[in-house]
Order: sequence, then structure tokens, then C-alpha cells
Amino acid sequence: METILIVEDKESMAQMLKETLELEGFKIAIARDGAEGIRTLRENKVDLVLTDLKLPKKDGIEVLRASKEENPLIPVIVMTAFGSVETAVSAMKLGAFDFITKPLDTDYLRILIERSLKNRRLVTENLLLRDALSHRIGIPDIIGKSPKMIAVAGNIQKVSPAKTTVLLLGESGTGKELFARAIHDLSPRKEYPFVAINCAAIPRELLESELFGHEKGAFTGAAEKKPGKFELADKGTVFLDEIGEMDLTLQTKVLRALQEGEIDRVGGANPIRVDIRVIAASNKDLEAAVAGNTFRQDLYYRLSVFPITIPPLRERREDIPVLAEHFISKFSAELNKPHRKVSREAMDILSGYSWKGNVRELENVIERAMILCEGDAITPEHLRLNPPAAPEAMLMNIPLDGALEDAASAALRAAESLRIRKALEDTHGNKTRAAEMLKVSYKTLLTKIKEYKIE
Repeated sequence: METILIVEDKESMAQMLKETLELEGFKIAIARDGAEGIRTLRENKVDLVLTDLKLPKKDGIEVLRASKEENPLIPVIVMTAFGSVETAVSAMKLGAFDFITKPLDTDYLRILIERSLKNRRLVTENLLLRDALSHRIGIPDIIGKSPKMIAVAGNIQKVSPAKTTVLLLGESGTGKELFARAIHDLSPRKEYPFVAINCAAIPRELLESELFGHEKGAFTGAAEKKPGKFELADKGTVFLDEIGEMDLTLQTKVLRALQEGEIDRVGGANPIRVDIRVIAASNKDLEAAVAGNTFRQDLYYRLSVFPITIPPLRERREDIPVLAEHFISKFSAELNKPHRKVSREAMDILSGYSWKGNVRELENVIERAMILCEGDAITPEHLRLNPPAAPEAMLMNIPLDGALEDAASAALRAAESLRIRKALEDTHGNKTRAAEMLKVSYKTLLTKIKEYKIE
């Protein structure tokens, strides 16, 4: 709900405007003179100012200037008597969004307010896009049919409508930002900004200013006032990626923003109200960081109200073919090349690979393969991946959930395969000597060699 500050000395006019705009769903604050209006601006979160030009103590021009000093993004609409249009035009040159003459046409006032707030959102989005530089617009598809991915998708659908803080956990490359964007897109805040901040990519001495903004002259190089990402994301979502890299001092300020809904600009004297939802992410073990006194326990508890763990790609191998197909379609369009199939041999390599970089690494491999491939199908030489040895593939496929018996059985098979290969290596392929070394019968060894496809 946006807050409109009405600065009007006539009580009847102020009350009429309050009732009219409350019916439109706005929260209203009223100031009866210019000085009170300026004080309200500085002490409260305001989204739009509607001010009369002629006011006691300080006039509407001074209210306008104070508003632009406090936050240049706040639109100001000036109300003026018919004979003072020239003064209103002067106000627009100073940064007013527009003016409206008295007696007021309330329908036209609604249009002006709607237009000015829409313009503010566009300006905010442009600032965010300029900061993001090459960031692509749109929300990427979440792809997967494995039970673990279906469970993750279900949790996202459940938590998205709430304001609940979400903590996304998972290895690098699993797509935590993609899932954060999905939560935002499914939430009531989807019409407002989604602001992503990589806490590990910004130097610590600059991160506070990036998050909370700074006042003019707050530090060397602060030539003008700058709103931070928390302000720009007002009523939207802030995604704090790699939050485990944030230092303890800044963690305290983030905790206050979460608990109190207030931030302080660097060098600022007055707190600023913000209405944001926070989604945090980390590939570090935050519980271990808490135990090691490098992460605040109270912040961890505040962030982990609804934790979601994104599984690594090696734990959802059934998703690899569909992900590969998705990336082939993507790069086919981007590279202006025909759609390619994946040969069975190449798919076996993709399905058995360790994927330490997870989905991001798979995407890079498919992009490279699409560039190299000149035929109808992607083959192993286009992937440029070393296929894992059979026992390594078996070790990677040991289930880490389900029954202990299943995990033990898979681990036993992997261990047997590794030991048999080592024995054959040591005996230069002499199966009789290998059987003696392994203390099994020759027939048992042949059966195992066939079972584990050892050549």
C-alpha cells in the first residue's frame, strides 16, 4: 500500500482528499503546514507528495525542494489556485511531476497520481537495469521432472504468496537466483522490483552503500545522495545471494531491516521505512558459520524461516536429458544454428558426469557443443568432457536418501568394481592370478567382471 503525504492547511480540503484517496487504497498522512510536511517527509516512508503552493511557515516550493533532497524518486504533485499557474510551472522546473488547479477535479487527480506512481516504478526499474548492465529480462524456466525437483517446486508454490523470508541452500550453479525469481514472480509483489545483490561480488567497504544508499558527502567520492537497493526494491523483493560472505557488522544492519522494516543510509541521520521481502541464498554451511562465529545466529534464524535446499545435478540425473534439450533449443536460436540431437554415447557421458558446476556447467558444455557441432548430432568429441570411469560413475550414483540398505548395496558394488579393476591392473589382466589375489574363485571373478562391465 503506497503512502501519500497531503500538505494542505485547509482542514476541509485535507479531509476531502484523505477520504477520496483512501477509497482508492492509499495510506494517507496529513500535514497542515510546510514545516510539518518537511518533518513528515524526513521521518516517514512516503511514496508521493500532494502539496498546496501557499502554506503557513514554509511554502509548497520548500516542501518540493525538501522532498527532492530526501529522495529524488518521490513524485510531487502541486495544487494551486487558478491564478498561480505560472508559479506551478516554475515548480515543475524544480522537479514537480505535475500540477493541478483548484477547485480540484478528483477524477483527474486520480489519473495524475496513477501516472506519477507508474513513472516512479519505471524510473526505479531503469536505475536497476542500468546497475545490472547486461542482465536479461524475464524469468527463466525451471526445468526438471525428478522427485526432488517436484518437491522443491511444491515448496516454492506454497511459500510464494506469503511475505515469509526464504533461505535457498545449494551448491554453486544449482540456480538459486532462478528459484528466487520464481518465488517473486508467483507472489503478490510481482509488479514491483526484484533486486538481486551478490554479496560476494561487491567489496565489503562498498556493500553497505550498495544495500542502503548514502548521503551526499558521507565518504570520499559520495558527490550526491544515492538510494540503496533496499529503497529501490520497496514493496518488491530483495535477493541476497551468497549472504554467508557478508561481514558481521553489515549482518547486524540487515537484521534490523528485517525486524524493524527500517534502514539507515550511510551518513544519514533519519531512518527510512522500507517494505520488502528478503530471499537469501548461500552455498556455505551457515550452521557451521554460526558455530564458528562468522555468521550471526539471530540473523540465521530470521533468514531460515522457510529453508529450501536445491539439489545438485548429480542427485537428479533424470533431469539431464530434458535440461540438455532445453539448452540446445536456447542456443540453436541464439547461434542461429539448426536444432541438434544428442547421440546415445554423448548422452551417456552427460548422464554419468560429476557436474561439479551443476546446471550452469551443463549449460556451458551444451553451448560449446552447439558451436563445435557441424553435423546432425552432438557426439562425445563436441562435449570435450572426460567420461568418468565406471567405478567413479557407480560411486556418484550411490543414493544419499532412501533406505540405508540401498545405499550400502550400491557402495558395495562400487567398492567391488574398484578392487577388481585394481587387481586386474596389478596382474596385467591375468584373471587366474587376480582371482587368487582377491581370494575368490575364477568363476566368481568372471561373473563379477561381466556384471560390472569391466574390460
